Amino acid sequence: MTMPTAVSTCTAKTEQCMLVFEIFDYSQHRGMGIGEFIRSGTFSVGGYDWAIRFYPDDRDQQNNSGYISVYLELLSSDTKVRGSCDLRLVDQTTGLSTSVHKTELRLFRSCDSSRFAAAKTVMNRSQFEASSYLKDDHLTIQCITTVKQPQVSGPELLNETEVPPSNIAVLLGKLLDTGEGADVTFSVGGETFTAHKIVLAMRSPVLKAELFGQMKEANEQLVTIQDMQPDVFRALLHFIYTDSLPDMDDQDGEGNREMIQHLLVAADRYAVDRMKLVCASILCKNLDVKTVSATLALAYQHNCDRLKDVCLEFITSSSDVMDSVVATQGYQNLKATCPSALVDAFEKSSKRFRKT
Repeated sequence: MTMPTAVSTCTAKTEQCMLVFEIFDYSQHRGMGIGEFIRSGTFSVGGYDWAIRFYPDDRDQQNNSGYISVYLELLSSDTKVRGSCDLRLVDQTTGLSTSVHKTELRLFRSCDSSRFAAAKTVMNRSQFEASSYLKDDHLTIQCITTVKQPQVSGPELLNETEVPPSNIAVLLGKLLDTGEGADVTFSVGGETFTAHKIVLAMRSPVLKAELFGQMKEANEQLVTIQDMQPDVFRALLHFIYTDSLPDMDDQDGEGNREMIQHLLVAADRYAVDRMKLVCASILCKNLDVKTVSATLALAYQHNCDRLKDVCLEFITSSSDVMDSVVATQGYQNLKATCPSALVDAFEKSSKRFRKT
């Protein structure tokens, strides 16, 4: 008789969250005294409670209140947790953040001073007050908090059948790469691509109509694609077969953004809805003053409602951001190509400023 074997496994579970603490009426808090602080609301990361402390007049007497300080604090009691943090200040003009203190993975204990991660002297207070981190008496602190903890499973019997994860996307990706059984060829910008009609039709209603409907492409072995770059079509095929975007590590930030914009257009053209949402989500997370106008125009042209709303929120977040956006060439292009976007931006900013 075979003896059953039970196995328990331990893996490292990682949870990460960006904590954001916005402070208004800064000048009303300034001068509250050395060691006095403003604490954010409580955030939960990894099952533990955390908060951000901001000291307008610094925490330590030795600095003579000439600095501002920012701390991350573990609030959960009677516990210890391994984690790290990256404390950042947000430029109110560009919306970009700068790290002022970063820790490696370490142990936070609720019972002693290790419960704090601190940027003890973020910067000289007069320097801070003259910077773009403080605009309209408003500052924003970000803290990217990471918690790592062991996750134990089991015990499980080894004689039970283990079912491996699905690898259909990998297999379809290999099918695209090898071209085995391909029954249609596309000509795009001087390059050719082989593919499988049934896969394309399954993923795109537009391609289904073209390849199996009454359109002339249905009876052609070579289909010419106009107004699309080969790299964009290659990435479109990759997503159709694997349900994921290809790696774009070889491109810089600007090139990556432009590729995502082209892929959104391609996804809309061929009604690959999930790819369109993936691209819109990436653009939502990478807005800045220089590019937000072009991204907003793209959102209007291709009916990306969520992306449109995020762009409008960014533009109308403050009068300084609006002024910076208006000064860009992208805004001038937006005026010419999508005036309705400016009407929506004006209405949103008007409502926002009436509330304040």
